[in-house]
Amino acid sequence: MKVAKNSNNVAGNDKMDLNTKGVNVMKRKLLNPASMFCVGLLLGIISRLLDIYTKNLGNIFSQMAIWILFGVAISIYSSSKKKAMANILPFCIGMLITYYTVAILTKGVYSIDFIVGWTVFAFFSPILAYFTWMTKEKGILPKIISIGIVAVSILSSIVLFDRLRIHDFIINGLMIYLLFFKKIKR
Repeated sequence: MKVAKNSNNVAGNDKMDLNTKGVNVMKRKLLNPASMFCVGLLLGIISRLLDIYTKNLGNIFSQMAIWILFGVAISIYSSSKKKAMANILPFCIGMLITYYTVAILTKGVYSIDFIVGWTVFAFFSPILAYFTWMTKEKGILPKIISIGIVAVSILSSIVLFDRLRIHDFIINGLMIYLLFFKKIKR
């Protein structure tokens, strides 16, 4: 009877190992620079089309908080600091390329100041990803970095977009969950 019970435990552990391996393979396939570039390209198109055809979703995807949330997710789920840095830049560049290409093709209104601002943000994103990756480590510095990320997200909504909206609370709530409560296995 004990042998059967132990063999069931081994089979159960094998199933868990297969599930873990499957998740790791999926993360590796998605969290690499080429895939992140493609995801950025796709989100750039979607974001611009949402600006054109919807008011609320267009507003959400035009603000920094949602992009900070995407950057946090990409960074903390990357397996190392270097991979977080390597994943975030192509994501941001892909998003910018297609967003402003679609803006030009649709004769949309956009400002060179926004293009420069978002491009500067994109080129600094690897440094931000480096520190964001650290938020899942132990110690006081990761908590300070996490607080700083949430503060920047909230302040960007207030300073750049006049006030916090309901979607800002949802986005920042998700960010707080990811930064402070979500356990990440690396």
